[in-house]
Amino acid sequence: MPRPIEAMARRYQNGALRISTVGNERGHGDIAYQAVTVSPSEIENAVVNLLRFHEAETAILFCATRDNVRHLHATLQERGFAVVALSGEHSQSERNQALQALRDRRARVCVATDVAARGIDLPSLSLVVHVEIPRDAETLQHRSGRTGRAGKKGTAVLIVPFPRRRRVESMLQHARINAEWIDAPSPDDIRAQDRTRLLSALLAPVEVDETDRELAEALLAERSPADIAAMLVRAHRASLPEPEELMENTPEARRAAQKERHRPGFEDAVWFRMNVGRRHNADPRWILPLLCRRGHITRNEIGAIRIAPNETHFQVPLAVAAKFNAALKRTAGGEGDEEGVLIEQSNEAPREAARRNREHGRDNAAGSAGAYVRPRHPHKGNGPRQDREGGKPAPWKGKKKPFHAGKKDR
Repeated sequence: MPRPIEAMARRYQNGALRISTVGNERGHGDIAYQAVTVSPSEIENAVVNLLRFHEAETAILFCATRDNVRHLHATLQERGFAVVALSGEHSQSERNQALQALRDRRARVCVATDVAARGIDLPSLSLVVHVEIPRDAETLQHRSGRTGRAGKKGTAVLIVPFPRRRRVESMLQHARINAEWIDAPSPDDIRAQDRTRLLSALLAPVEVDETDRELAEALLAERSPADIAAMLVRAHRASLPEPEELMENTPEARRAAQKERHRPGFEDAVWFRMNVGRRHNADPRWILPLLCRRGHITRNEIGAIRIAPNETHFQVPLAVAAKFNAALKRTAGGEGDEEGVLIEQSNEAPREAARRNREHGRDNAAGSAGAYVRPRHPHKGNGPRQDREGGKPAPWKGKKKPFHAGKKDR
């Protein structure tokens, strides 16, 4: 029950009784939580290895957006998994068909967004994989709660990119969940599991008829029992997707992964900064067109973008940094220059800038130097920024009206 509703009930109800069906401990006792750290570029490979390692009767993979659901669904289909997708772009009929395929065992894996996953209740669901980190602890528990139902055991695995580990640790602590931090399953781990499962499946008693026995005798006349058993094992393995080789989870490997994240041509890059950040609803879809207009460069000439609470850092290749800087000065105050948005070369990388802001107590400040405007947010309209406490529109800093994106920015 949300706390505001509880407070309202205490205030206005007399002699009310509260019936609690859950304990004080948060989380689910029948769910084993695991966290797997991987390189950001190997998330899909980690998904493949987790599915192959567990070989769950039914598994659900959670992504943050429809596009990511669509992409992961296509990737797993190509790899040979029996998979369905659920997202907001699917009709109710399509969702029903996907769920029925899972119940009939025609599909064993479901890729879904948070919205589409609400209300899913599959008795055979034993594995939940958070392909993308949940927004908060409540979303984490809601996703994970799809398994471990009706007294059955379940496993919830979070795939954590190396740079996001601290955030996930904080989320788990807030949710009062003790997760086991492990490495992603290796191909050797998966083959060992396959061997155990295969022996169990092939040695399980089955009913055969006379036709089966006649065919078996014909095979024995042509091949030895050892050859026939080897062919049977090979046929079973051929139907299984191949596991992926993953980077080792060591400090050296993590540093190498960090270097590989740089795009070709950005080995020598210059950092620039803008005085808008997450608290001003800064978004790459708004930032990129602005930088291209102001700096007379293309999207391909903009590297990594790091959006902090009050400022944004981005990379420009060293070869075009001087040209970009000169264009910024020429276009300042002209058409396409939103009042208050300061773009300048930065003398420090985002990590050093964040550390400086923390040391000076600026993380909770209204912003860094200079005035700012509210960039257009694609989902929240173009209205003024709302004051968090009073609920009233905050006053705009600057003489002109707040910036509204034009058609070319949409």
